[in-house]
Amino acid sequence: MLQTTFLDYTYDNPLMNASGVHCMTVSELDELAASQAGAFITKSATLAERAGNPEPRYADVPLGSINSMGLPNLGVDYYLDYALAYQAKEPAPLFFSVAGTSVEENLALLAKIQHSEFTGITELNLSCPNVPGKPQVAYDFPLTEEILTKVFQFFTKPLGVKLPPYFDMAHFDQMAAILNQFPLAYVNCINSIGNGLYVDPQTDTVVIRPKEGFGGIGGEYVKPTALANVRAFYTRLKPEIKVIGTGGILTGQDAYEHLLCGATMLQVGTQLQKEGPDIFQRICQELETIMEAKGYTTIADFQGKLKTVD
Repeated sequence: MLQTTFLDYTYDNPLMNASGVHCMTVSELDELAASQAGAFITKSATLAERAGNPEPRYADVPLGSINSMGLPNLGVDYYLDYALAYQAKEPAPLFFSVAGTSVEENLALLAKIQHSEFTGITELNLSCPNVPGKPQVAYDFPLTEEILTKVFQFFTKPLGVKLPPYFDMAHFDQMAAILNQFPLAYVNCINSIGNGLYVDPQTDTVVIRPKEGFGGIGGEYVKPTALANVRAFYTRLKPEIKVIGTGGILTGQDAYEHLLCGATMLQVGTQLQKEGPDIFQRICQELETIMEAKGYTTIADFQGKLKTVD
């Protein structure tokens, strides 16, 4: 019932982890591989290992989470070794996330993947909001176009981009016009809503240390924004560019709404952090129950078919 075709590969269901959650180490990646997730993605890798921002840098809050992780990861070679070993024994491809802290690093990371034996799907994170002193690349539209122009001069493997949330209809139009120029496999909407602040009511302090408490907001807080971005890009991008929906997926109903708005695959972040990999089985069961109640036998029966009010 939940079978999903993405880039000519068939997955048991559309659910994945969001990069950054439960995917730092080989043991965590193996737990995802053994879970009911249809697919999974590595931690966003930089060229060298990074410690990330000082702790505390993540906090669960009542309707979601706040984080300013600063791209902690074990370096691209660590994840590439894992990916090559994984693809040697599994038919459906792994997703591999990269997030350089400069244009040059992004190009170097993709060149490394291009020249490797990796045959899976790469996600270029253009939306990391938590590296001090650096703006989000995808809010700089000319720079985004420049990067993608340089990338596709040499990169020939499947590539998607992870985007930050946009809040203006003109920005949806402008970014879609840029993305439609390139042979992208997909866009991932959205990364966390950048630079939120959460106050501990007991102590009158912020709850994370970096940037005086400013951090990316995820979870239930962000679902309406995520759905809007999924829908905006689904209706603006050429059909060969798919949309991965990320943001506020806690239940089967949330998953259903992302698919209804046009997502093909779904990534779970905050709630995976809270619940662990068993969440994928729960959401799949809840999604199947909703589909059965509505008389749907496949996701294609309703995917993208959001109704509007006349």
